[in-house]
Amino acid sequence: MRLLLHACCGPCLIEPLDKLREAHAVTVAYANPNIHPLDEYVRRRDTLLAYAAWQEVPVVELAYDPAEWVRATGHAAQLKAERCRRCFGLRLGIVAAYAAGAGFEAFATTLTVSPYQDFDALQEAAEVVAARYGIPYLRTDFREFYPEAVRRSRELGMYRQNYCGCLLSQVDAERERAQRKAAKKQAAVSRAGP
Repeated sequence: MRLLLHACCGPCLIEPLDKLREAHAVTVAYANPNIHPLDEYVRRRDTLLAYAAWQEVPVVELAYDPAEWVRATGHAAQLKAERCRRCFGLRLGIVAAYAAGAGFEAFATTLTVSPYQDFDALQEAAEVVAARYGIPYLRTDFREFYPEAVRRSRELGMYRQNYCGCLLSQVDAERERAQRKAAKKQAAVSRAGP
């Protein structure tokens, strides 16, 4: 089957690509208008392109339009769960529309490798856009392969980002890292005693 595989970055591509190539003719789609800033978008794209070239897998880069992401997430942007749901719908909708128009038989996404994504919301968004564009969504769950993807991406020296992609996820990630650092510092002070 000719499959268009949405990919968010090189590290997340590794394991899904290996598994899907066993049964499908895979083309990768880089469609990520959520990624902020532009330098981050380019760095993730270039990492993905280098890995795909090494694997001899074709890649299509679909339009990068951050304003489209802002329109799609709208006022829900402050509510993480709804922001992510709308973001999934936008990105997978771009891929599904392209897949349907380019003669692919189905589409899938590497986002299912990450344990940090809302898996149910992701699957729901994929099914909605599959119905909208009349192209099957290949339901996958690659979360069990996440540790191996991390190991292999590090071994390959790939750029690994530390937030999902949008500005708000970057802010959330920085806040969470600061909280963990403060908790570790407090625990060390408590262990040291007076």
